[in-house]
Amino acid sequence: MRLERSLGVQLHPTSLPGGRLGPDAYAFVDWLEAAGARWWQVLPLNPPDTFGSPYTSASAFAGWAGLLADPDAPVGAGEARRFRARERAWLDDWTAFAGDGALEEQVRFAREWGALRAYAAERGVRIVGDLPIYVAAGGCDHTAHPELFLPLDEAIAGAPPDALSRSGQLWGNPLYDWDQLARTGYRWWIERMRRALALADVFRIDHFRGFAAYWAVPARARSARGGAWRPGPGRSVFDAARAELGDLPVVAEDLGVITPDVRALRDELGFPGMAVTIWAFSGRRDNPHRLENHRPHQVVYTSTHDTPTLAGAFGAEDAWRLVELTLTSRSELAIVQAQDVLELGNEARMNRPGTTKGNWKWRLEPGQLTAAHAKRLRAAATSSGRVGR
Repeated sequence: MRLERSLGVQLHPTSLPGGRLGPDAYAFVDWLEAAGARWWQVLPLNPPDTFGSPYTSASAFAGWAGLLADPDAPVGAGEARRFRARERAWLDDWTAFAGDGALEEQVRFAREWGALRAYAAERGVRIVGDLPIYVAAGGCDHTAHPELFLPLDEAIAGAPPDALSRSGQLWGNPLYDWDQLARTGYRWWIERMRRALALADVFRIDHFRGFAAYWAVPARARSARGGAWRPGPGRSVFDAARAELGDLPVVAEDLGVITPDVRALRDELGFPGMAVTIWAFSGRRDNPHRLENHRPHQVVYTSTHDTPTLAGAFGAEDAWRLVELTLTSRSELAIVQAQDVLELGNEARMNRPGTTKGNWKWRLEPGQLTAAHAKRLRAAATSSGRVGR
């Protein structure tokens, strides 16, 4: 997969002024076109948990009805029947879990999201989706397919101490029984990637390192410090998916504690990894986030949903200079968070790992992203060769 030299902007639909699909989403696509951006990166489109996180969803497949601009739109019997036939691999589990009206909600979501994607494609804007590696404990997938997961009283998912959290992150998600998944030919994962390709042109796999080795935390541990690495499935799950789905347009989220086996797996599969500008100015000379260490086949971000904004990390007076610096990277794709376009501080931060309150709430004010912002971003992207002159 080659991304070509291009520009993207990250903004989750919940951060649109109305927090939904509809006129604000179409206006944002128009803004992206004016800014010279060829990519819109979103966070997971699945139903969020009670804290608002889309990374711990009740479904790895379902779209969130809370994003619908018209949640009461009629759904015809024929449309519902065709959708069920096309999405049966996951839909029956979801409708059994979610109850009355779940089928119609998914039809509406497919209708609205599909129309928005088509509108974006007509304007040269494609979608980068986001696929969390884990599912929620007690959610639809865990309930419908318990045999695919390790017992919760044995171990749970987390991350070791790193730059994001000194004590690590205790996520609490069920861990996969990779041996059992292998016996099924990785069918659940193949269907999950098929669904990701139905929603986006490219999808980022969050916590990609878990396929090389994952951090397993004893079930009763009070923090993630007590965890240990266990071997993941390696490339076998991706080989199985490629045999059925063809080329996989995947971005590997290779942040955090990254060991040589993770880099080797990423490169064997030909997936671009990530670099993040806010981490470019500390650590050793071989720090992969330093501009001189960027790789061409890579995606560089100004900041991410889990980090401070540029202004929050370095001050508002340096934020735009760092956006421009990011765009000069040799990496094929550069993605700027909308908060960094606006030079906003940490009041606009999306998530603080290790905390549950106050996250996933940031939202644009109507008219906050202006034509002047688009013009400024386009000029910077043009001068760095990311927009045709």
